[in-house]
Amino acid sequence: MDMNDIAARGLVLLGCGKMGSAMLAGWLSDGLPAGSVYVIDPNPSDWLISKLVRINEDLPPNPAIVLLAVKPQMMGDALPTIAALGNGETLFISVAAGTSLARFEKALGDATPIIRAMPNTPAAIGKGITALCSNAHVSSDQLDMADKLLQAIGETVRLDNESQMDAVTAVSGSGPAYVFAMIEAMTAAGEAEGLPPELALQLARATVDGAGALAAAADESPSQLRVNVTSPNGTTQAALEVLLDTDDGLAPLMRRAVQAAANRSRELSGD
Repeated sequence: MDMNDIAARGLVLLGCGKMGSAMLAGWLSDGLPAGSVYVIDPNPSDWLISKLVRINEDLPPNPAIVLLAVKPQMMGDALPTIAALGNGETLFISVAAGTSLARFEKALGDATPIIRAMPNTPAAIGKGITALCSNAHVSSDQLDMADKLLQAIGETVRLDNESQMDAVTAVSGSGPAYVFAMIEAMTAAGEAEGLPPELALQLARATVDGAGALAAAADESPSQLRVNVTSPNGTTQAALEVLLDTDDGLAPLMRRAVQAAANRSRELSGD
């Protein structure tokens, strides 16, 4: 499967919110013809209408891909609308959290090729990371094509098995909220030390942004980068003695947070 095959057979995008719009923008930029994209969305945006894709039209009989980008709570209503395309050559890709491959197979047919993907919210600006896993009916060519399509919203990784998806959800899926919480906490701490709220927020936000970019670009590990900015008996070391406390520092706190998220993911996605 390649872009030419998708262009000839069509790509169905079910749901076009922030995530769907980000993916669509990437595909069109990569040369996928707008006329080959069929979007099902009850409230199409002005931006979507301007892209000249096919909106809420009759679907092609054998599309190359159906990509499900609806909210998890809407999945039950959405699946029956495209169930007739199951058990065939159409590849289904879901970027909705909490719906297992087994549930998709039950709704679409046991022989349906299905890929489950977990992106995160920075995907809306092309800075996400998406983990993929597939059932036994997905070919290597289909997996490669799905990987390429999802690179429109950032990095991709492939999982060894679906059981890893709960941990992925807890680390990267929910992870942006942890970083936002850290920005809030740094801002509040700066205010407590006498900074005006706007200045404290600007400093915290820019620091997290810059540190993340440095961690992504540098050859050194995060632990080495930490050492690089820690002068003996300096201010950073004083702070790190608190953050790196083995009993109540950042590491045990993060372990508990990620474990709680993973456990909740297992509860929500249980069959």
